[in-house]
Amino acid sequence: MSKWLGVTLFVCVMTGLYGCAGRAAERFTLEVDLPAEFKIKTAANYRPARGETCTLPRRRGKRPERKVFFSEYASVASRVSYELPLTETADGCPLVLSDVEFDIYAKWGARYSDVAGDITSIFIGDGATENASSEMGSGVQVLRRQCQWLFRTAGPQHAIIKVLKCKSVNDEEDERRKSVAVERDQLVKKTLRVVIGVIGEERPYMGDNWVQFPQGWKRCRGESLEDQSAFCAGNTVDFKSFKMPDGRRCTVYPTCTE
Repeated sequence: MSKWLGVTLFVCVMTGLYGCAGRAAERFTLEVDLPAEFKIKTAANYRPARGETCTLPRRRGKRPERKVFFSEYASVASRVSYELPLTETADGCPLVLSDVEFDIYAKWGARYSDVAGDITSIFIGDGATENASSEMGSGVQVLRRQCQWLFRTAGPQHAIIKVLKCKSVNDEEDERRKSVAVERDQLVKKTLRVVIGVIGEERPYMGDNWVQFPQGWKRCRGESLEDQSAFCAGNTVDFKSFKMPDGRRCTVYPTCTE
C-alpha cells in the first residue's frame, strides 16, 4: 500500500462525519423553545441512505445510529440548541437523518411525582415529500406544538392529577399522526425551530366526568361516592368532593370556591 493511500484511508476512518475529500457532513441547527418547568429528551434517528444495501445489526446498549440529548427543568422559559448532521456513517454504513423524536416532560405540582409528559416527532423526508413544508423563510423554519393540561381524579381519595397533551398547530392532520414531514434538502445549513407553548385553560381528561359551572368544574358523583370512574350519565346535579394536590378537599376545580 502506498504512503498516500494509507494516509487517505486513515483520514476517512478518523473523520467520521467528514467525506474523504475533507468536506464536512451537511448539518443544520435544531432549536427547541420550552416553557418554564419543561424539559425534553431529543433523539435523532438515522437509517441507511436511499439505495444503500447495508443494514445495521440489532444491538443492546450503545446505538451509533441514534443521538440522544437531554435538557433540564428551568424556572423560566428557555431554549435548547443542537447542531445535527444530516448524514452519518455507522459500521461503514452511510446513513441519513430519518426523524427526530421529542419526549416532553413538565411539572404540574411541587411533589416529585407531579410530572406528566407526551411524545411527538418530526419525519425528515428525501426530496419532495408529500407532506413536507416548503417554507424556510430567512433560514429559520418554525414548527409549533401546543400543549394543554388535562385534569382527572385517581384513587379512593379522588385525588387530582394532571395529564399533558401536545399537538401541532401547523397541521390538523399532524394531530392524528403525531409527526410532521420536513424536506432534508431544506435543512442544510438552516435552523429548524420547534416552539412548544402551553394553553392557559385546563380541561377534563375524559368527557362525561365533570360539569362546568361559572366558578369552575364539579366532579360527577357516579353510582356512589366510592365510584372512581364516576361518569355523569345524565346526572348533572349530584357531585362529589376531590383532593387537591395541596391536600384540600374541594368540590369545585380549580378555585375550590362555590
